[in-house]
Amino acid sequence: MVNMEVKGGLFEILAKIKARPGLYIGRPSVSDLFMFLAGYKTARRELGIEPTVEEMRFYQEFHQFVEKKYNLHTSNAWAKIILLYCPDEKQGFERFFQLLGEFQQLGSQEIHADGIEDKEVIMSRVS
Repeated sequence: MVNMEVKGGLFEILAKIKARPGLYIGRPSVSDLFMFLAGYKTARRELGIEPTVEEMRFYQEFHQFVEKKYNLHTSNAWAKIILLYCPDEKQGFERFFQLLGEFQQLGSQEIHADGIEDKEVIMSRVS
């Protein structure tokens, strides 16, 4: 893999999309956001950019988190699950960011419950 210096990452781009969805995905849409993130992940992989620990956790566990949140088990993408409980794409978009906040908070609590020091978490972000 190519070692590249990369500014930002998944959560930085998500913050930008939340603030200005029209600039990045055209409109506030959970389905469009899902497709953007699939392309973003693929582009980074093609460029040899390794995901951070937090990004890997999102890619590997967010779908299950959404399933558990809605007490649902399906092969549908997390965006489709969210849309089942929202009347439109815009509210699904807003709900995604609420769920993401809960997911990140849960991850932060798990890290501290496992006894990993903040220094180790910071080092994993830098690596």
